[in-house]
Amino acid sequence: MQTVIAFIVIFGALVFFHELGHLIFAKRAGILCREFAIGFGPKVFSFKKDETTYTIRLLPLGGFVRMAGEDPEMVELKAGHRIGLVMDGDEKIKKIVLNNKDRYPNIRVIEVEDADLEHGLFIRGYEEDEAEILKKFDISREAVFVEDGVETQIAPWDRQFASKSLPKRAMAIFAGPLFNFILAFFIFLLVGLLQGVPTNDPVLGNLTDDGAAREAGLQKNDVVQSIDGKEISTWEDIVTVIQKHPGDELNFIVERGGTTEELSVTPKPQEVEGKEIGIIGVHSPVEKSPLKVVTNSAEQTYEWTKMIFVLLGKLVSGEFSIDALSGPVGIYQSTDVVAKSGIFYLMRWAAILSINLGIMNLLPIPALDGGRLLFFAIEAVRGKPVDRQMEGMVHFVGFALLMVLMLVVTWNDIQRFFL
Repeated sequence: MQTVIAFIVIFGALVFFHELGHLIFAKRAGILCREFAIGFGPKVFSFKKDETTYTIRLLPLGGFVRMAGEDPEMVELKAGHRIGLVMDGDEKIKKIVLNNKDRYPNIRVIEVEDADLEHGLFIRGYEEDEAEILKKFDISREAVFVEDGVETQIAPWDRQFASKSLPKRAMAIFAGPLFNFILAFFIFLLVGLLQGVPTNDPVLGNLTDDGAAREAGLQKNDVVQSIDGKEISTWEDIVTVIQKHPGDELNFIVERGGTTEELSVTPKPQEVEGKEIGIIGVHSPVEKSPLKVVTNSAEQTYEWTKMIFVLLGKLVSGEFSIDALSGPVGIYQSTDVVAKSGIFYLMRWAAILSINLGIMNLLPIPALDGGRLLFFAIEAVRGKPVDRQMEGMVHFVGFALLMVLMLVVTWNDIQRFFL
């Protein structure tokens, strides 16, 4: 149960911040965002604030921000449609009622002649009591369609995604992966502030209870000056000497409280990746300097980003196969292992997953954010957008292929861990 909770919290946080990036920059661009959703499928919980409905859906497999103009959710009013109009105080339409008109007092029923819900914001038609007179009704910019009691706000052209400049559209899409990198940085930052960050000073950190260091009398904060006559100036020097001498007695000279101590320590042998090394059971020193913590957080974010790109390059070059990839099942299994190591390891794991999610979404693959950005780049070169139907078809095919890949990876995970 602990692993299940950890997995849901981590995955939910990664998706939440990814979609939050899309939402914030879409709203800053003036785009009407109809829904901010975590998960897919039926709604489990929802509430509406301002123009946006915030929902949690049943299947925790991702999330989305539904922007106006991105899907055909609006009703098209055609000549001959009979609709009801509810007016506001300025005699502008505030509700366009498609059915169950009898529920609204003072409703004005008309037969539509023509309508423009994007640019002109009007409906022309014949009112029920004056069937011979063609009337024009202005529409409020915040008007809503009402069908089966459900209200859907109209989207004037300037509130739709496609109406915005190329840089604003690109930023609204890029912001999702960007927020994953930002989240990773702040997780590393929080871990650093709570736990401290490693330094390369030749100072002993925490000692394990059963290690050779404690048995020999070494103490936390001892400054190592030399080992077997070799001058020590960094923590890396300490590790190098100890690992080279498994089972050999070493002479440590340390400074402790202004005095010099001389102690004999015998590193215990331990096999790592088929090679025997020496260990004495001591951790590297840490510090909690805010500047050092910020610098270290940025360095870790950069190093993990670089490492994931290197691994992707090896996948493309064929240095390792698709069998090495992990899907949700594999990530769950890894989360189980990491959770047993403690909260700080789990937090670092979340940061690494966040970076991985950001990078995966930036790949120029149809249906992913990177695929959208690729089409924006083509638009910038051509000077005009790619045909929307063609782009939609490419994304649809890309999404289908991604689902096939997900099934293959998940099956590999199941075989690897359960069969």
